[in-house]
Amino acid sequence: MKKLISILAIAAAVSVSANAQSILGGLLGGNAGTTLTNVIDGVVGAVYSGPITLNGTYSYNGIAVSATSSEGGIVSNLAGTAVTSGIEAKADEYLAKVGIKPGAMSFTFNSSDNSFTLNVAGLSLPGTYKVGDGERTVTLTFGKTMQYFSMTGTLESSMSGAKMLFTANKAMAFLKKIASKLGEGSSQISSIASLADGYDNFRIGFKLSK
Repeated sequence: MKKLISILAIAAAVSVSANAQSILGGLLGGNAGTTLTNVIDGVVGAVYSGPITLNGTYSYNGIAVSATSSEGGIVSNLAGTAVTSGIEAKADEYLAKVGIKPGAMSFTFNSSDNSFTLNVAGLSLPGTYKVGDGERTVTLTFGKTMQYFSMTGTLESSMSGAKMLFTANKAMAFLKKIASKLGEGSSQISSIASLADGYDNFRIGFKLSK
C-alpha cells in the first residue's frame, strides 16, 4: 500500500509538470523534460529497488550518476535530483563526442556461462561477469583486448530498466580505455571527471533498458 501511495504521488507530480518544466527549462537550458523524467526515475528506483537478473541484451540509454553533497552539516543524496540530471546531461554530451551514446552501445549477458559482450560503436569487447549480494552488485572482467580490466559496481532498478554504477575512479579508467579503443583522446573523459568536483561518494555508470 505504501508503494502504491508513493507511485500515486509521483503521478500527481507528473500531472502538474507543464509549469515545472517551464521553470526548469529556464534553469537548465530547455532540458526540463529530460530532467523531470530523471527525477521521477530516481524516485521510482528508490521505491522498487529489488534485485536485477542480468541475462540478455541491455541497451545503453545514457550516463547514470549518483552522489552526495554536504551543506550546512546536512548530507543529501543527489541521485534522481535536478542537480544529478544536469551532471548526467553534460556527461552524455562529452561521451557522445567519442562515440558512446544511446543506439551505439549495448551489453549482452549470458547467464548460462556468465559471459558478456560490450558492443560500442562497432567495437566488440567480451568478458565475464559475476553478480553478488543478492544480485545487487556486479563485477565485470574484460578479456585480453581490454588487458583484463575489472570493475565492481552496484545494480539498481529504475523506471526504464536498470542502472549499473561504479566508483568514479574505476568508471573514468574504463571510459578512457574505451575512448582509446575507439581512437579518441581522453580530454572529453577528463571533462566528465571535473563534474565530480565538490561532491562526495561520486559514482558513475550506465542507464540500461532491456
